[in-house]
Amino acid sequence: MPGIDECLLEAMALPGARGAALVDWSSGLALGTAGESPVGDHETTAAETAELARAAAEYESFAQAVPEPAPGEAGQPVEDVIVTTRTGYHVLRFVETSFDSSVFLHLWLDRTDGNLALARHRLRALAEELVLR
Repeated sequence: MPGIDECLLEAMALPGARGAALVDWSSGLALGTAGESPVGDHETTAAETAELARAAAEYESFAQAVPEPAPGEAGQPVEDVIVTTRTGYHVLRFVETSFDSSVFLHLWLDRTDGNLALARHRLRALAEELVLR
């Protein structure tokens, strides 16, 4: 089971990966980063993506009331958020934790070289394997 650094390095191994971070959306702080930041500063990027993640996780339009998850099912109502720009993709994957589950993986992909489907699939696996230490 990978820790934060190993998880981010694996995310950066994806085709077209430009940057990756593990972010706490309740505080807007990056718990770990790898690669580049779209704005040149990982903390600014973490704060901005945290606002988007918080909106998706808390606004009723996106996180509608769902029945209690069955044993073995994830409890987050939103799995991921994808933002497409002219030059890239931003994938925010929520991570289930034993505490308050307020963290997500952010992967920034180059639009030309990135594979969005592969990135979603791999981030899901990384989020499930991640061990927060």
